[in-house]
Amino acid sequence: MDVPGLHYLPNWLSEAAQRAVLASVDAAPWSAELRRRVQHYGHRYDYGRRSVAGGAGDRVAAPVPAWAAELAERLHTEGYTAEPADQVIVNEYEPGQGISAHVDCVPCFGPAVAAISLGSSCVMDFIAPDGATRVGVPLAPGSLSVMTGPSRYTWKHAIVARKSDPGPFGRVQRGRRVSVTFRTVVREP
Repeated sequence: MDVPGLHYLPNWLSEAAQRAVLASVDAAPWSAELRRRVQHYGHRYDYGRRSVAGGAGDRVAAPVPAWAAELAERLHTEGYTAEPADQVIVNEYEPGQGISAHVDCVPCFGPAVAAISLGSSCVMDFIAPDGATRVGVPLAPGSLSVMTGPSRYTWKHAIVARKSDPGPFGRVQRGRRVSVTFRTVVREP
């Protein structure tokens, strides 16, 4: 079964490009505010309030770095986003780490959420609005996933916290995985 509105492109980044992006990511400071390490660029997402930070006293995110701006421009040029993303979040997942089922903040971010997988592969589960249907999508290193339509707004996505994933020939061990997610902040009129 396909997840409506989900576009998956394996090998969107070459191996050399993946290494370059990971080197840039690892050269920047990480935040350990969550159970996993994260980096925020452009706009900071406030997990407690489930909103884009912007009030008095909020920590400000670093500007979108050149490597991420180039990828955001490519996503736009190739038609995956209506405009270059202005918010980028980098998440690091060690074996055994995951993320609970969620829909990216609907009032905060625009109609396309694009994520690049780097390092290890994993399986991301998409859960239908009725909760009865679950679709596992293997995310390979260098792949691009773009959530639009129902996959963006009504289907939840999650990564089960485990050290291996089911594969066609048995269990596949996870290693360190880094995801780079591109979103556009919705501006109030």
